[in-house]
Amino acid sequence: MANLQIAVNGEYFDQMKSGEKEFEYRLQSDYWRKRLVNREYDRLIITRGYPKRDDLSKRINIPYCGYELQSITHKHFGPDPVNVFAIKIRIEN
Repeated sequence: MANLQIAVNGEYFDQMKSGEKEFEYRLQSDYWRKRLVNREYDRLIITRGYPKRDDLSKRINIPYCGYELQSITHKHFGPDPVNVFAIKIRIEN
């Protein structure tokens, strides 16, 4: 089966790695709808930016646990609430 790979900025990558951030948010757009709705993945691979393939320190490779539909307000999406896919991040320490 396929893997879902998502690149994030360093701030959010570090929060995920520490277990502080439980979801990665993506707008409910056609782009993300095609990649998430009615799709199954084995693994979720989160990268800190776009690292070299062999730089494992900038990769999180965990089982894919699905997503939730949420409405959030976030500085990157502007001042108004938006509907998002909240991709579950479950890192086992």
